[in-house]
Parts: sequence; structure tokens; C-alpha cells
Amino acid sequence: MNERVLMLGNEAIARGLVESGCSVATSYPGTPASEILSSAVQWRKACGVPMHIQWAVNEKVALEIAYTASLTGLRSAVSMKQVGLNVASDPLMSAAYTGVMGGFLVISADDPGPHSSQTEQDSRLMAMMAKVPVLDPSSPAYARELVEIGYEISEIFRIPVMLRPTTRVCHACQDILPGEVRPLRREADFRKSPARWAATPAFRFELHRELAEKLAAIAAWPRTAPARLNPHAEGRRAVVASGVAAAHAGEILLESGLWDRLPIYRVVQPFPLHTAFIAHLFAAYEEILVLEETAAVIEMQLLDRRRVRGRMTGTVPEAGELLPEIVERLIAEFAGLPVKEESATAKGGGRRPTLCAGCPHRSSFYAIKKAAPKGIYPSDIGCYTLGLNLGGVDTVLCMGAAVSQAAGFYQAYRLAGKPVDIVATIGDSTFYHAGVPPLIDAVVQGARFVLVILDNSTTAMTGFQATPATGIGAANEPTGAVDMESLVRGCGVGFCKVGTPSRLPEFTGLLKEAVAFSHERGPAVVIAREPCVMDRRQSNRLPPRRKVRVNEECNGCRHCTEQFECPALVYDEGGQRIFVDTLQCTGCGVCLHVCPRSAIVEEDPGGGNP
Repeated sequence: MNERVLMLGNEAIARGLVESGCSVATSYPGTPASEILSSAVQWRKACGVPMHIQWAVNEKVALEIAYTASLTGLRSAVSMKQVGLNVASDPLMSAAYTGVMGGFLVISADDPGPHSSQTEQDSRLMAMMAKVPVLDPSSPAYARELVEIGYEISEIFRIPVMLRPTTRVCHACQDILPGEVRPLRREADFRKSPARWAATPAFRFELHRELAEKLAAIAAWPRTAPARLNPHAEGRRAVVASGVAAAHAGEILLESGLWDRLPIYRVVQPFPLHTAFIAHLFAAYEEILVLEETAAVIEMQLLDRRRVRGRMTGTVPEAGELLPEIVERLIAEFAGLPVKEESATAKGGGRRPTLCAGCPHRSSFYAIKKAAPKGIYPSDIGCYTLGLNLGGVDTVLCMGAAVSQAAGFYQAYRLAGKPVDIVATIGDSTFYHAGVPPLIDAVVQGARFVLVILDNSTTAMTGFQATPATGIGAANEPTGAVDMESLVRGCGVGFCKVGTPSRLPEFTGLLKEAVAFSHERGPAVVIAREPCVMDRRQSNRLPPRRKVRVNEECNGCRHCTEQFECPALVYDEGGQRIFVDTLQCTGCGVCLHVCPRSAIVEEDPGGGNP
């Protein structure tokens, strides 16, 4: 392939994996990293290379599978978002000690902002804690190049390597000239060495000493040394930047006329920072501005606080993205130039994010409020978090926490002798990811609550990836499938029933039954099973469309728009009543059961009223 191709950052990373001879790639979907694995599937097919590619049940399992492949001498990679790295941190910490044989990349996509995450945590801090090197790409093309460099570091020093793109790299597009795919033609060959691969604490001390020696050597490896972008610039001040901030800073220096006056260095390996580079900075410059997202990883390794300006000194904002306008202001201040006045940010209106028209989760939340109107509603991570708008979500902590928090609420209210309805919600993919262990614990401890598993048979929020129950893999190949009902009952749950949310009266009755059971016997599980209306692969499972309209009984009370909040139900300010937006309406018919005045009715196909 000798033509340039417009690639998403995640596509470029996947291309780098295929070009570098990666044999095993695993992941759990999470924005902004989701497209890496699906793109690897496409490049594998286009290039005709043998690879095992899979979605794992969670990030910990994904990392353990890919890491183990590296012990056989194969190159492997695992990808996830930054909060997913929390889930995978246990094996990561241990893998840093035991090391690798084949190259092993941990691709952790960070989300400064954050745009679609619970936190804007910096994966480079996790790399520091694990004591593994981390590479910080500034563009899609550079991310692709760093895949090969990461594999070189990993195999030369026998260590896991982290590649840490951010949202702006993952979701940016760049025209890239694909490189040659170089099959390594390696075969799995695991060499037993229990003192390393099964090291006891007595051996771990020695492995830790080896790890420190590896990091010292990596901090002197010339291939990843910081690059001076403008060698001819002279001055006693310098900018040190990494990731997207380095790209912004370079462009701003060119546009502002500072390119020849203010030296700038791009750091590709924030940890371990090259020791010779640190010495050079303090020998050559009186002041150093550090631009990095989002933690002070580079800054922490520059110990002279009198000369370094960054997040730790308050020069750079402590949180948030370093957007171009912020970088421009910081550089102007540092260079002693006039600072442009910040323009007032336009405060947008429009409709807040909401569940799609026809989404079965909307029906589930509406039914939950009917079945337990004074209840507590713990929830979880997924598109159903938007149940917040419907008053059906009270807490969101992390993957799987809906179940644990439901148990926590029960135990707290039990001590006070105050019975309370507790109805938790969790998505099907999230349940498999992290919901099973807390459900087992709830059964053992006798916690009393209802768990509604919102089963739309896909991982909808991140791009419709398969779940363990789907029976298809990352490349749509057939796989084994888990039966959710059997799994729930296997956890010891005494009440497990399946309902269809769009059959609202029937589903509400099922939830009331579950609430009553939970107060008497323990946790009850209701599986709300209905396909996502946006998943085209499941369109044949959707119920028949029903055409609805609003009749003259509507008095504009807005119950349907405020308590049900379907985007297809619109309030007409002029007429002070509701009308149906037929362009958005999916014909689910659930709204027929929502209006307290029965003003939403089904149109008779023959033209008459029902």
C-alpha cells in the first residue's frame, strides 16, 4: 500500500500493531479507546495476517490474556480507557516485576476534560506507580510510529510499555502513509522459569531491583530522548511539552513569531524522563515552562522548583485540557508578551443529552419510579446513566458499583431500622464486567434490593460491541455464549425473571413483584430484555411500529416530557400542548401508557379513532 490514507487516531494505532507483528490483541470497549480493537480487525483482514483479536469480559482479563501471550515470545497488546486501567492495575503492577519475553504494549487512552469519563486521571501516573515506561503521542501518525518504538523498548529491556494517547489523538484524523507489514513469523515458546513467572515474595525483591535497573537504562536510551523542535532558537527560557500540548505549542510558537526566540522540546517518554535531558535543562535555561496533560508527571521529575513553571506552581491550570487558546496564553505570559483577552464562552442552549427515542431503558426507568416511587436508585456506567434526567438514577460511581451500592444502602438503612425500596440498574455488558462478584456478595450477606439488568444485547454506548451473551466475537465470528438467567441463578439469587420494558403495565407489575420479594427474601433480579433501537443487527427483534398522535385531551401538563422525556414528544409553546415529532418517533408505543389524561392515542390504520 503506497497511497496515503485518512486515519482516525485509533485506526493509526491499530495499523501500527499490525505492521509491528502483533499476534494477540485484546480489549474491553471504552471511549476514547473503543475503535482500536475493531480497527485491528479491519487491518488484519486487509493485510491478511494471522492474529487473535478479542473483546474480553473486562480490562483485567484482557490484560492478563495479552500479557500471557507475551510470555511465549509473541508480540501482544491490550487497549482500554484510563479508568479501565484501574481495573487492570493489579496484573499490571505484577507484570512490571516479572517482565516479558515478546513485546507487550498497554494502550491506555486518557480523556482530559473529561469528555466521556468519570475522571480525567492521567495514566502516566499509573505507569510511574507500576514502574513501566510510558510514551506520549502528539498526533495519530506519531502514535502509529510509537507502537513500533514501544515494542522495541519492551523487547530490549523485557518490560511492559504503556502507550498513552488522549482523546484528541484517538479521535483526530490525519492522512498517513501506511508502512510495510512485517510478519515476525514467531511461534509460541513458553520457557518455564518459576523463579520469575511464579515468583514468591522472596524473589520479588530481586525482581524489583532488576526493574529499577531497567528504568535507569531506559532513561538513557537515545531512541526516546526529548527532541528539540527548533534547534536554532536562542534564549534562557525553554518550553518542555508532551502529547497534544506539544503539537499546540509548536504551532503557536510558529504563528506568534517566537519560533526563533523560545526553545521548545517535545517529550515522547514522560516516564522515565531522560536523566541527561534533566541535566541539560538546568545547565542551559533559567526558566522552564512545562506543558502536559493532565498531571505533573514531567514536572515532578524536574526537582528545581525555582526555575520550573507548571501545574505544581500554579502557572498551568491544575485540571482540564490544555486547549490551544490556553497554551497560547501560557506561552505569551511566559515569554513576556501581551496576553489576549479571553472571549466570553458562548453558553449554548438546546436539549440536554437524553436517551434515544424508543430506547427501552426509558421504559425501565419510568416503570421503576412507578413500582418504587420513594425508592433509592443506584446505577452504573453506560448510556443508561442518562436515567438521571428521568429521576431514576441517584448514584453513579464506577463499573459494577450499582450492585455494591445497593447492598451498602440496604445495610445502612437496616442498622437504622428503616426499611426502604432500593432498585439498582446495570447494563448487560457492565453486569458481566463487574456486576457478578457484588451480586454474589449481596446474596451471601442477605442484602435486600432489586437489581434491574438492562439487557439490550450489546455494548451500546461504545459502538455496539458484543457481550458475552451475544455469541459473536470481535470479527463477527461465532463464539460461546453465556446464559444470563443461569448465571444470575448460579449466584444464588432466588428471584430472577425476564420482562419486556416496552410492555409498560406488565413490566411495572413485574417490578412491584420483585420489590415485594426483596423485602422478604433477599436480592431480586429483573432482566429488562429488549434490543437497542440503534443497533441495526437487532432490527428484526424490534416490536411492530405503532403510529401515535396527541388528541384534544392534552392540557399541556408536560408530564410526558418531564417524567418520560422522549425526544419525539415535543411541547409547543405557542399552542401550549404536546405534539409527536414523527421524524424522531420510532413507533415503540410506550407513551400510550404515560399520559395521565390518556391524550396520547394510537392512530387507526383505517383512519378512524381507536
